[in-house]
Amino acid sequence: MIQARTYTPEQVAEILQLSKNTVYQLINRGEIIAKKIGKVYRIPQSSISFVFTGMDEDILRAQREDEKNLEEINKTLKEARKGVWQKSKSF
Repeated sequence: MIQARTYTPEQVAEILQLSKNTVYQLINRGEIIAKKIGKVYRIPQSSISFVFTGMDEDILRAQREDEKNLEEINKTLKEARKGVWQKSKSF
């Protein structure tokens, strides 16, 4: 059985050296992803790892993925523009 590490808001507050209320505010703002189970929240380790790795890593990863697709996007745009240009010449 695979077990994902999860934390309570209190544990996250201790790890991040924040107040419990601040952790709940971060949850409400969506800055920390948490799952409410009954009346309690559980926060996956991945949700708080951004504090240590930085959200910039996610943005950089997305940018690199976008850059991989640029050639294909430019090819598609070029073909679409060529088609529009040819149609406009026929009028």
